[in-house]
Amino acid sequence: MSRNSAMILVLGTGLLTGCAADYLNNYDSVTLAAGDTQKFNSLLQTVDPLNPASKNTRIEGDGTRAAAVAENYKHPPPPPAPPPITVNIGNSGVTSQ
Repeated sequence: MSRNSAMILVLGTGLLTGCAADYLNNYDSVTLAAGDTQKFNSLLQTVDPLNPASKNTRIEGDGTRAAAVAENYKHPPPPPAPPPITVNIGNSGVTSQ
């Protein structure tokens, strides 16, 4: 084995052991970020967590307009007619429809 390949082998092994070090640690949780349950529970049980605007039960809108939109969705209007086809013949400026 040459000196360069031995050096590459040593460096590769060193890099791989750095990745496995975190894998071999024993943690009591599933992930490393699983330590915020107490903070989450205290925020979950706050006195008034809702936005004050959420108490507004008046829905802005018009029933007649909503019914017209629903009817238009069920039976859409026919598409517009395609534009007429114009064909230029040479440089004469004559068009055919």
